[in-house]
Amino acid sequence: MADRRRTVAEAAPRALPSRFLTPDDLVELFELPSVETVYQWRRKRTGPRGFRVGRHLRFDPDDVRAWVESQLKGAAA
Repeated sequence: MADRRRTVAEAAPRALPSRFLTPDDLVELFELPSVETVYQWRRKRTGPRGFRVGRHLRFDPDDVRAWVESQLKGAAA
């Protein structure tokens, strides 16, 4: 079971697209159980910073990268 789990550090090396990311992109990138996890992060303000385009949620790849780096720093402490 432990070998199936990937840490944020293992997921980070993947190249992020240059376009704005959708919640589904984050699910795929971080191998999350569902898109609801992304929405919970947003409600709890624990995930990467996102913004709305009309009714759609989007994430700037630079913000996602900064969030991953902050997670890595927190894990190292």
